[in-house]
Amino acid sequence: MQKLLLIANPAAGMRKVERMLPKLVNFFEENGFEVKCHETESRGDGTEAVVRYGSDFDLVVCAGGDGTLNETITGLMRLEKRPYLGYIPAGSTNDFATSLGLPSDIMKAAKNIVEGSPRELDVGMINERFFSYVASFGAFTDASYSTPQSLKNMLGHLAYILEGVKELPNIRPQYVKFVSDGKVYEDEWLFGAISNSTSLGGIVRLSEGIVDFSDGLFEVMLIKNPRNAIELSKIVISLQTKKYDEEVITFFKSSELAITTDGDTPWSLDGEYYAGSESIIVKNMHHAVRFITR
Repeated sequence: MQKLLLIANPAAGMRKVERMLPKLVNFFEENGFEVKCHETESRGDGTEAVVRYGSDFDLVVCAGGDGTLNETITGLMRLEKRPYLGYIPAGSTNDFATSLGLPSDIMKAAKNIVEGSPRELDVGMINERFFSYVASFGAFTDASYSTPQSLKNMLGHLAYILEGVKELPNIRPQYVKFVSDGKVYEDEWLFGAISNSTSLGGIVRLSEGIVDFSDGLFEVMLIKNPRNAIELSKIVISLQTKKYDEEVITFFKSSELAITTDGDTPWSLDGEYYAGSESIIVKNMHHAVRFITR
């Protein structure tokens, strides 16, 4: 009998996971798994549980939002022998699940794990931290990690939008230097993202044709600080059409980046706060996890 470790965040997505947990456990047991369930209670709890128990299991299933998935993957990356990974998206945004085309319904997602096939996916590492799909800074980054859980539970994705609107008067560009494959990109950026996803906060979307989750490369998008209304209009049109005007948006692919900041640039890793530092190295960990998709 295969052993399954279920990492569940009961507070995620209007407490859907909490209500569905008995049904989930029963479903997996009916499909031949011996199930151990761990409900997270505080930040970092998911990572600790995977590190403590993960090596003894064939499959680790994460039920929660992007933050819970980040904790689960961080735990897996600390194991020498990594079990397969399944994901039941139940958060407010579920960016990565949207990109992978995973079902949003909890029981359909569970069925997908039982019937799906594993796929080797890349994972990002920023200094000593890991991220599953995006490391970002600049405009609206604060909204991803400062939105209260109670507001997420009530309003879902809309909560992030409202928090982002509140942030508008305080947005200031960040001077950041990127070095990749011998090329230098430095400017005052309004927003920057190093990603492996087609959806970033549900606001910025990349064309599916340019994103490959297992090619060993990040998609890097840097939006310049607009100097006037014309440049702002070009940014908006570029994001809407997904045809990036090089005058205002820098876009490239990279497996590793050296980044220099003023040391006061906060980052968001899969929606969770990361203080960053003056010197940052970002690496693509190629085929790091075996993720069960459709």
